[in-house]
Amino acid sequence: MGLIISLIIGAIAGWLAGRIMKTNNSLLINIILGLVGGVVGNFLFGLIGISFSGYLGNIIGSAIGACIVIAILKAIKRG
Repeated sequence: MGLIISLIIGAIAGWLAGRIMKTNNSLLINIILGLVGGVVGNFLFGLIGISFSGYLGNIIGSAIGACIVIAILKAIKRG
């Protein structure tokens, strides 16, 4: 059950990050971005002492992390 919840949170966070960063990605890419964003977001927020709890908190942290990942990917494509 935990894997399914993680995929759902990743999909929502990836979709949200895609809308914020104005990308047009598929559902699979959104899930991947959300999952990677969750790792990045939790790591970065952990460094400054912020932790998220609950589904909504995880979605927010993952979406912020996914936005960071998208921004990095956009910068690499331009460079």
